[in-house]
Amino acid sequence: MFELESKNQDVITLITKNTTINFNIADATIDAALAVGKITGPGEFEIGDATIRGIATESKKTIYDVEVGGVHIGIIGDIEENLDDLVADILCTSSVRAVRELEPKLVVAMGNVDGMVTDLKLTARTEKKLKVKSLDSLPAAKEVVVLS
Repeated sequence: MFELESKNQDVITLITKNTTINFNIADATIDAALAVGKITGPGEFEIGDATIRGIATESKKTIYDVEVGGVHIGIIGDIEENLDDLVADILCTSSVRAVRELEPKLVVAMGNVDGMVTDLKLTARTEKKLKVKSLDSLPAAKEVVVLS
Protein backbone atom coordinates (compact mmCIF):
# COMPACT_ATOMS: atom_id res chain seq x y z
CA MET A 1 0.00 0.00 0.00
CA PHE A 2 1.11 3.55 -0.71
CA GLU A 3 -0.21 7.10 -0.89
CA LEU A 4 0.33 9.93 -3.34
CA GLU A 5 0.16 13.61 -2.36
CA SER A 6 0.81 16.86 -4.16
CA LYS A 7 1.12 20.28 -2.58
CA ASN A 8 2.01 22.02 -5.86
CA GLN A 9 1.73 21.10 -9.52
CA ASP A 10 5.43 20.25 -9.97
CA VAL A 11 5.88 17.88 -7.00
CA ILE A 12 4.41 14.43 -6.38
CA THR A 13 5.06 12.82 -2.99
CA LEU A 14 5.03 9.02 -2.71
CA ILE A 15 4.52 7.70 0.82
CA THR A 16 5.06 4.03 1.65
CA LYS A 17 5.27 2.28 5.00
CA ASN A 18 9.03 2.86 5.16
CA THR A 19 9.75 5.85 2.92
CA THR A 20 8.63 9.27 1.73
CA ILE A 21 9.91 10.30 -1.72
CA ASN A 22 9.36 13.68 -3.39
CA PHE A 23 9.53 13.82 -7.20
CA ASN A 24 10.05 17.36 -8.49
CA ILE A 25 9.38 17.47 -12.22
CA ALA A 26 10.40 21.14 -12.59
CA ASP A 27 14.00 20.53 -11.49
CA ALA A 28 14.13 16.75 -12.21
CA THR A 29 15.07 15.76 -8.67
CA ILE A 30 14.14 12.99 -6.29
CA ASP A 31 14.33 13.85 -2.59
CA ALA A 32 14.03 11.01 -0.10
CA ALA A 33 16.11 12.54 2.72
CA LEU A 34 19.04 10.31 1.78
CA ALA A 35 22.56 10.89 3.10
CA VAL A 36 23.74 11.52 -0.48
CA GLY A 37 21.19 14.32 -0.89
CA LYS A 38 18.83 14.71 -3.84
CA ILE A 39 19.06 12.41 -6.84
CA THR A 40 19.15 14.16 -10.21
CA GLY A 41 18.62 12.95 -13.74
CA PRO A 42 18.13 9.52 -15.26
CA GLY A 43 19.14 6.17 -13.75
CA GLU A 44 17.78 3.24 -11.78
CA PHE A 45 17.32 3.44 -8.03
CA GLU A 46 15.77 1.49 -5.19
CA ILE A 47 14.56 3.60 -2.30
CA GLY A 48 12.70 1.72 0.40
CA ASP A 49 9.74 -0.10 -1.18
CA ALA A 50 10.06 1.78 -4.49
CA THR A 51 11.97 0.83 -7.63
CA ILE A 52 12.55 3.97 -9.68
CA ARG A 53 13.64 4.29 -13.27
CA GLY A 54 14.53 7.83 -14.37
CA ILE A 55 14.25 8.04 -18.15
CA ALA A 56 16.09 10.75 -20.11
CA THR A 57 14.07 12.55 -22.76
CA GLU A 58 15.19 14.11 -26.02
CA SER A 59 14.93 17.58 -24.45
CA LYS A 60 17.26 16.56 -21.59
CA LYS A 61 14.44 16.30 -19.05
CA THR A 62 13.69 13.25 -16.89
CA ILE A 63 10.47 11.27 -16.55
CA TYR A 64 9.99 8.60 -13.90
CA ASP A 65 8.62 5.05 -13.90
CA VAL A 66 8.10 4.11 -10.26
CA GLU A 67 7.03 0.62 -9.18
CA VAL A 68 5.61 -0.04 -5.72
CA GLY A 69 3.94 -3.34 -4.88
CA GLY A 70 3.34 -4.24 -8.53
CA VAL A 71 1.76 -0.86 -9.37
CA HIS A 72 3.56 1.33 -11.93
CA ILE A 73 3.35 5.09 -11.46
CA GLY A 74 4.45 7.33 -14.32
CA ILE A 75 5.49 10.80 -13.17
CA ILE A 76 5.93 13.03 -16.21
CA GLY A 77 4.32 16.44 -15.62
CA ASP A 78 3.79 18.07 -19.03
CA ILE A 79 6.54 16.12 -20.82
CA GLU A 80 5.34 14.28 -23.95
CA GLU A 81 8.61 12.66 -25.08
CA ASN A 82 9.91 9.09 -24.72
CA LEU A 83 6.50 7.80 -23.63
CA ASP A 84 7.20 4.42 -25.27
CA ASP A 85 9.73 3.76 -22.50
CA LEU A 86 7.10 4.17 -19.79
CA VAL A 87 4.62 1.79 -18.15
CA ALA A 88 1.88 3.46 -16.11
CA ASP A 89 -1.09 2.11 -14.19
CA ILE A 90 -1.24 5.57 -12.56
CA LEU A 91 -0.03 8.57 -14.57
CA CYS A 92 0.86 11.90 -12.94
CA THR A 93 0.65 14.40 -15.80
CA SER A 94 -0.94 17.46 -17.34
CA SER A 95 -0.64 16.02 -20.88
CA VAL A 96 -3.80 14.79 -22.59
CA ARG A 97 -1.64 13.23 -25.32
CA ALA A 98 0.27 11.17 -22.74
CA VAL A 99 -2.99 9.93 -21.18
CA ARG A 100 -4.26 8.85 -24.60
CA GLU A 101 -1.01 7.10 -25.53
CA LEU A 102 -0.35 5.32 -22.22
CA GLU A 103 -3.97 4.48 -21.27
CA PRO A 104 -3.46 4.50 -17.47
CA LYS A 105 -6.23 3.32 -15.16
CA LEU A 106 -5.89 6.44 -13.03
CA VAL A 107 -4.67 9.95 -13.90
CA VAL A 108 -3.32 12.29 -11.24
CA ALA A 109 -3.77 15.72 -12.79
CA MET A 110 -0.82 18.11 -12.61
CA GLY A 111 -1.48 21.58 -14.02
CA ASN A 112 -4.51 22.51 -16.18
CA VAL A 113 -7.16 20.16 -14.82
CA ASP A 114 -10.13 21.82 -16.55
CA GLY A 115 -8.59 21.50 -20.01
CA MET A 116 -7.60 17.90 -19.35
CA VAL A 117 -11.00 16.67 -18.17
CA THR A 118 -12.73 18.52 -21.03
CA ASP A 119 -10.44 16.98 -23.68
CA LEU A 120 -10.69 13.50 -22.16
CA LYS A 121 -14.45 13.81 -21.54
CA LEU A 122 -14.02 12.70 -17.94
CA THR A 123 -14.84 14.23 -14.57
CA ALA A 124 -12.28 14.86 -11.85
CA ARG A 125 -12.53 14.16 -8.16
CA THR A 126 -10.47 15.99 -5.57
CA GLU A 127 -8.59 14.16 -2.80
CA LYS A 128 -6.05 15.27 -0.18
CA LYS A 129 -4.22 11.95 -0.56
CA LEU A 130 -4.65 9.12 -3.03
CA LYS A 131 -4.43 5.78 -1.21
CA VAL A 132 -3.62 2.73 -3.33
CA LYS A 133 -3.80 -0.74 -1.80
CA SER A 134 -2.92 -2.82 -4.86
CA LEU A 135 -3.20 -3.00 -8.64
CA ASP A 136 -6.62 -4.64 -8.24
CA SER A 137 -7.87 -1.69 -6.18
CA LEU A 138 -7.46 0.73 -9.11
CA PRO A 139 -10.68 1.73 -10.91
CA ALA A 140 -11.92 -0.35 -13.85
CA ALA A 141 -12.77 2.78 -15.88
CA LYS A 142 -10.27 5.63 -16.28
CA GLU A 143 -10.56 8.34 -13.60
CA VAL A 144 -8.92 11.72 -13.03
CA VAL A 145 -7.89 12.70 -9.50
CA VAL A 146 -6.78 16.15 -8.40
CA LEU A 147 -4.58 16.19 -5.29
CA SER A 148 -4.84 19.28 -3.11
